[in-house]
Amino acid sequence: MTTPTLTTPCPAASAASPIARYTRDGSDALENRIRETCEELGRAVRAIVPADQLRALVLAGGYGRGEGGVLSTADGDAPYNDLEFFLLIEGSPRLNEKRYGAAIHALEQRMTPVIGIDVEFKITSLEKLRSGATTMFSYDLVSGHRVVTGPADILENCAHHLDARRIPAHEATRLLMNRCSGLLFAAGRLAKSDFSQEDADFTARNIAKAQLALGDVVLAALGRYHWSCLTRHERLLEISEPALPMADILEFHSTGVTFKLHPAPHGASRELLAALHRRVCATAWKVWSWLEEKRLGRSFPTPESYAFDPLTKCPETHAVKNALLRLRTFGPAACYAGSRFRYPRETLFNTLSVLLWDPASASGRFLSQQFLEPIPDAASAMPAYARLWARYN
Repeated sequence: MTTPTLTTPCPAASAASPIARYTRDGSDALENRIRETCEELGRAVRAIVPADQLRALVLAGGYGRGEGGVLSTADGDAPYNDLEFFLLIEGSPRLNEKRYGAAIHALEQRMTPVIGIDVEFKITSLEKLRSGATTMFSYDLVSGHRVVTGPADILENCAHHLDARRIPAHEATRLLMNRCSGLLFAAGRLAKSDFSQEDADFTARNIAKAQLALGDVVLAALGRYHWSCLTRHERLLEISEPALPMADILEFHSTGVTFKLHPAPHGASRELLAALHRRVCATAWKVWSWLEEKRLGRSFPTPESYAFDPLTKCPETHAVKNALLRLRTFGPAACYAGSRFRYPRETLFNTLSVLLWDPASASGRFLSQQFLEPIPDAASAMPAYARLWARYN
């Protein structure tokens, strides 16, 4: 097992200790490129949102925390991760999405091909962030960020998000569901007859994200999550969980940290990627079942037992709101289904567990009941799964 090289972690962001760099060891040219890009985007945002409404533009994600990916190319270091921004605007985020969303999303589409990486803006408000419950997103954002436009201490009164012990267990499940969905989509690429270099890169990238997440969710479930991936790895070395294959989790997490900080095109064959995919999937089920047993208080010995268990898997949600969401998501059929008061993400939890880990048990009847549309078999379920995942990831 290769252990990532550990350096002194960057301090958590606050009014007193802002993140100093976008990457840990990227070149000055890369640092300047990202800084100039952020400044350009800041000017563009200020041209869209009136000054009396714009509170701040905040860079989140890996680059906001000073741990952005550095891609080595023949022309020097290049960015790799998305540029993820939180756009804090005075007033209702929903109304502001209607007012400014079209122009902001047009800016995303215009700048993404220019920069060469995805640019994403989330429109919200400082008030919503201050009053909201702690999530993995809010913890990471408040712990590590760069203010592009606005007061440097704009998030000073959001200190309740800085305690990782406040991250609820369902947030860990959501992260693992997203990364295991990536494994599911990668399985589709591996099954293609014409496996291209793009397919190989997609598969390797999603395997690496899942490898990192396996350790991250263990830490989150135990209240030991940290915004720095290097610090998370140090903490993971201290964990002893007899029910988990910790040696595999540590090995995978080390590989995931390395890929996060220094992503590289994957040169492995389809066969080697498929073998690694099987290993990661096998460990992912062990972490998933451990996490869900811990969260829901019930044992799930097999993926089928999890999928078919009628237990409410999103107990933190509200029945009436769930019914409205299901109606909007699935249409009128949702009003008559036995699951009409279940949060739609439960469909993803249930179907992921069999599609990824036990597709033979995914009958057409079960899948049709879950997605409320005719689905004859597991292979036919992927478009419905991808559509629902895009809305509830």
